Amino acid sequence: MTLTETLTLVSYFFVLIILAVYGWHRYYLVYLYMSNRDKEPKQGPPLAPTPVVTIQLPLYNEMYVADRLIEAVCRVDFPRELLEIQVLDDSTDETREIAELAARRFALQGIDIKYIHRTDRKGYKAGALEAGLEVARGEFIAIFDADFIPTSDFLTSLMPHFADPGVGMVQARWGHINQDYSLLTKIQSILLDGHFVLEHGGRSRGGRFFNFNGTAGVWRRTAIADAGGWQHDTLTEDLDLSYRAQLRGWRFVFVSDVIAPAEVPVEMNAFKSQQHRWAKGSVQTCLKLLPRILRADIPLGVKVEAFFHLTANFNYILMCVLSVLIFPSMVIRYNMGWYEMLLIDVPLFFAATFSFCNFYAVCQREIHSDWRARLKYVPFLMSVGIGLSINNTRAVVEALVKKETEFARTPKYHIEADADEWVGKKYRQSVAVQPLIELVLGLYFTWTVFYALANGIYGTLPFLLLFQVGFLYTGLLSVVQQYAGDDAVVLNTQVAGGK
Repeated sequence: MTLTETLTLVSYFFVLIILAVYGWHRYYLVYLYMSNRDKEPKQGPPLAPTPVVTIQLPLYNEMYVADRLIEAVCRVDFPRELLEIQVLDDSTDETREIAELAARRFALQGIDIKYIHRTDRKGYKAGALEAGLEVARGEFIAIFDADFIPTSDFLTSLMPHFADPGVGMVQARWGHINQDYSLLTKIQSILLDGHFVLEHGGRSRGGRFFNFNGTAGVWRRTAIADAGGWQHDTLTEDLDLSYRAQLRGWRFVFVSDVIAPAEVPVEMNAFKSQQHRWAKGSVQTCLKLLPRILRADIPLGVKVEAFFHLTANFNYILMCVLSVLIFPSMVIRYNMGWYEMLLIDVPLFFAATFSFCNFYAVCQREIHSDWRARLKYVPFLMSVGIGLSINNTRAVVEALVKKETEFARTPKYHIEADADEWVGKKYRQSVAVQPLIELVLGLYFTWTVFYALANGIYGTLPFLLLFQVGFLYTGLLSVVQQYAGDDAVVLNTQVAGGK
């Protein structure tokens, strides 16, 4: 075996082993959740006296959903004299008029709602929240992004958890009003369910750190101040503040049975933009806080879980490396012998992928009666995760080299039903080279599949197909959706801010 072949195989198996380790971590999250099922958070007694609550609504160019959000928040069941609503609008388009008129409409009904518009957009969403907090009168701060439709019992369900003075934040679970719109929205809903039910549920009940998700949660105002306030040196100000607050000793509560309905992106490029921001911000937070976490006087288990949580996005770089190495390593292994290839390659792939399937199967079983019917989407979810590796690797690299980018918010189109349409609306995002790279990798894996079939290497086909479908799906859908209804859309629309 030549030196090149040796280096190829060493790199290949090193990447596989690291991915397998993170795969086994998913088993641990399931164990953490299942072993603490009896620790579901219980509501405390009603707070006495009832505190003043401020609901903040950060907006930036949300013309399709701003009125829906404001109307839903104004219907929240809470003593009117103790509820303040802040519309924190940084918009530069028609959203300004829509949001301001909605605020005036409900103010005439006796609701304490204030419209606050900034022009400099310093700090983006974190800056807007910070500016609103300076003039807020609430002891507790609830936050909703533009695509949410909070239910009327949101505050009455969450506020009793603050009876414990050590609780700094209470997070609700996200719902998905348009999950049946398309395959993409169904995949996102399952992905988010796993994040909330098992990750948040396991970490919260198991005494580990978990994070506020930027929306659909309530903060104790003193916890925000004690942790250093909103800071905008990362793209995930929510994750950053969450870890700083918990390092200060504040405890967080996740309430899985309180659901805040929201709209998931219906367009691939919007989904990619959201994932890019989350991945980049997570790595920025990792670089900023992980050394401090590892030095902190907290239990080892908390440190280990924080390490896996904050470093998970580095796996996208490994996934890209693996994508390039799969074919040459397969050829080398095949020439060395069929059985040797099966005994080493397939078990590692199985360790890395079956944990993924188990993770989402357990999640769906926990919250849906028709969970078995939903399992058919898990392979597609795995493929889309692979297909996002180019997009999210770019995000990780930008964070590592400290490249500054705007807070790119995810476009929302008021999509609630199958018949709703987004084509022809504003806020469409253009794509450039990235989808072409994804398509090239899709074709690369198409050739790899043919090679495996021609040489009878059938054991690798399920894994190769995951890569092939993932890259072709993300690449093709990006290109097709960009040019859908192109005559009604101005491309290269700048979108930044908000969620």
